[in-house]
Amino acid sequence: MSRTNKSMAGSHPLPLHTKKLMARAGVNRAFALVYSCAILALLYHHFIGLLRSASMVSIFLLLADSVLAFIWVTTQAFRIYPTYRRVFVEHLEHYVKESEYPGLDVFICTADPHKEPPMGVVNTALSVMAYDYPTEKLSVYVSDDGGSKLTLFAFMEAARFSSHWLAYCRKNKVVERCPKAHFGSSNTHRFPETDRLQTMYQSMEERVENVVKSGSISHDYITKEEESEALSRWTEGFLPQNHPPVVQVLLENGKDKDVSGQGVPNLVYVSREKSRDSPHHFKAGALNALLRVSATMTDAPLILTLDSDMYSNDPQTPLRALCYLLDPSMDPKLGYIQFPQIFHGINKNDIYGGEMRHIFQALLPGLDGLAGPMFIGTGCFFRRKVFYGIPSETPEMYQNRQVSHSIKSREILAMAHHVAGCKYENQTKWGKKIGFRYGTLVEDLYTSCLLQSEGWKSVYCNPKRPAFLGNSPINLHDFLNQAMRWSVGLLEVALSKYSPITYGVRYISLLSGLCFAHSTFWAIWAIPITIYAFLPQLALLNSTSIFPKTSNPWFWVYVALFLGAYGQECLEYILSGGSIQKWWNYQRAWMMRGISGFTFGLVEFLLKSVGISSFGFNVTSKVVEEEQSKRYQQGIFEFGVASSIFLPITTAAIINLVAFLSCIAQARKQRSIEDVFIQMLLAGFGVVNCWPVYEGMVLRTDKGKMPTKITFISIILAWVLYLVSSFAL
Repeated sequence: MSRTNKSMAGSHPLPLHTKKLMARAGVNRAFALVYSCAILALLYHHFIGLLRSASMVSIFLLLADSVLAFIWVTTQAFRIYPTYRRVFVEHLEHYVKESEYPGLDVFICTADPHKEPPMGVVNTALSVMAYDYPTEKLSVYVSDDGGSKLTLFAFMEAARFSSHWLAYCRKNKVVERCPKAHFGSSNTHRFPETDRLQTMYQSMEERVENVVKSGSISHDYITKEEESEALSRWTEGFLPQNHPPVVQVLLENGKDKDVSGQGVPNLVYVSREKSRDSPHHFKAGALNALLRVSATMTDAPLILTLDSDMYSNDPQTPLRALCYLLDPSMDPKLGYIQFPQIFHGINKNDIYGGEMRHIFQALLPGLDGLAGPMFIGTGCFFRRKVFYGIPSETPEMYQNRQVSHSIKSREILAMAHHVAGCKYENQTKWGKKIGFRYGTLVEDLYTSCLLQSEGWKSVYCNPKRPAFLGNSPINLHDFLNQAMRWSVGLLEVALSKYSPITYGVRYISLLSGLCFAHSTFWAIWAIPITIYAFLPQLALLNSTSIFPKTSNPWFWVYVALFLGAYGQECLEYILSGGSIQKWWNYQRAWMMRGISGFTFGLVEFLLKSVGISSFGFNVTSKVVEEEQSKRYQQGIFEFGVASSIFLPITTAAIINLVAFLSCIAQARKQRSIEDVFIQMLLAGFGVVNCWPVYEGMVLRTDKGKMPTKITFISIILAWVLYLVSSFAL
């Protein structure tokens, strides 16, 4: 901060932000102490039982409860210092003039025009181009890792439309600056030019969608020779995984203007070079290419990373970030500001737990009270210098270099193409010590863990008006596959040289390391959930008791542990603004993740570790079918695909139902169920949670029902498991 700015801050002691410890922190700590005693008592009970008579059942139960104990302990690290922050954007003018705002480079990543519709990416770009930020300080870089001319064409259209859209937003002080959201049916704010702008937008949307559908670009759509020349690079040999770098400047500040004569932000399309002979490192590689390309062009000291579908919902979001970054009282090692992921289009009761409210509203504020939250892949403002743990060895990469040439000059474009080449990183520290880190599918968490280990801090900014809004999967298949992909990447971090449970605990702090460990070990949820979804129920079918009777004091330990864990999570969910119904759906979705997505991810990781399998990055589809969307909004589960990822869920549903009904039948025959009461409760709990699965298997006839093939295979698997258990139990 300049000397002038410091004097301004000193003469106006108005705070830019406040930080408070949440009132529930004390209760959390007291509850943790009591609950820990109950956990230790249960583990003691297991060990004593093993010493008396070891069996496979007792070993499995000890394994399940030990994993749950580990997960619970790491969860408590989030609950020790839960923090609430508030920013005061209106005070920013007392600290810095608008002309002295730091430059901001926005990175938007997309990878497949058929899974991530270009119009969605265009809406994201237009929403941030319209920020309440000096246009001469703002640049938007779009990484197209699919190397598609369809995406480039969409942004040529966006560049033309932006000259009208930016002027319209500025003149009318529009808050909803994503065109699709602004023109949506729920938006009642209309201005004299709204109908005209909406017609222009719909015309652009129609052209782009026609091009994506046909796979080719009509000559009628090309209006400039420069556009024709750019698109001519797509020759027969230009393939998504094998092509030269493409860097196309679509808008340049200082030369291009909007219809009101005001300047526009820079808009740059980047498709890094791909070669079958070079590793690409997925999204981390794409982000690092943007880091280098932007350094040659604008080299802004601040960087915002966004997913293709995560559009800006608040034009003042950069100013909120500046309230931390420009505060002279903040730790100089503040490296990034993370905003939560908030999703629009979620149905009334959030049947898949897509909001992930508990994570973003309950857990991340806990990290904010420590060294700061992890980077969650989108909605994060970075200081550029955090990516250079040591000064870069290449002259074009050094920090805070002022770029004075036109970004369309031959010199700049030549350098930009050079650093976007796939061979550029060879024999360098990119992905190891510089930039976003390689070695895992979850480059976000891995990078932030290493940054915090280097001493950088972070802040969690969660304003009342969501800063960004994105899409969440609306069918169970995509939801579970996403969980599987996450679990593979997280395990890569958990069991790496820089594992949070070892490296993080030593170099960040004990509590922060445990928080990171909690996230990286998500996949081991599969162990206790799978054991408790099958073992007690199979034992029940074989009339075998594996838990204490209701008259045994240890029965109440189990009850207390179950109600305590569920009660605390439910209370946190409700305090964060959720409802009981949403919480119930969230815990059911988490169990489905555990028994299916996490289980598949755990197996995939183990196979990959021994060289049998090599898991690649699959983009979650953002394409929404009308009938599928209609069922989702009605709260109906979407199965539809005959995928093996459903088999653990459907098999567990069958076994739990049969076990519960058989126990009820025995009770009606006046047989005592005191010794199997916990097993009956677990089976009943499973049945209630599996109700949407039963509907999909038996009661529904629409296209979203469970495929008959999956139901048939599940019945066979359930029968096989019963036969095996009849010999083993």
